[in-house]
Amino acid sequence: MGERGVFGPEQRVELLDGLLFEIQPMSPEHAYAVDQVSAVFHERFAGRAWVRTQTPITLDEMSEPQPDLTLNELPKERYAKAHPTPSEALLVVEVSLSSLEMDLGRKLRAYARRGVREYWIVDLAHERVEVFRGPAGERYRNHRPLGRGESVAPLAFPKETILIDEFLPPAQ
Repeated sequence: MGERGVFGPEQRVELLDGLLFEIQPMSPEHAYAVDQVSAVFHERFAGRAWVRTQTPITLDEMSEPQPDLTLNELPKERYAKAHPTPSEALLVVEVSLSSLEMDLGRKLRAYARRGVREYWIVDLAHERVEVFRGPAGERYRNHRPLGRGESVAPLAFPKETILIDEFLPPAQ
């Protein structure tokens, strides 16, 4: 639809459960956190995973959301012809300021339903990272909120501990 002019070039939308949702413009805090997560992932996982920023993941024929970041299996060349799928996504990350309800609701259910093994929400409003693991139906078996001073390692790289503070804007 974008190629046919249904949406203007400035409009960003994502497909989720057969519905189109407009992606809101990024606040400076959101952009900062996306850049921070991206920098940490590129530094820590270069050569071991392919980091994608704000690009689609194909969940199914009715859902192709554009998470803020994904950490994906290699080789990266496989994504030249197709977006990553849940089986290739090692970790999906959404940065949330105004979108927390959607990220904890519809997106979480869609990611779990399609078997995304690990889903993090960088919750800027509450200065924490919500870590979801073990998809089961439309939810995750394990949920752990982590705040400043705490750390987490992706399931795919359990020895790569990351401080939550590395993702968040500087404390006020």
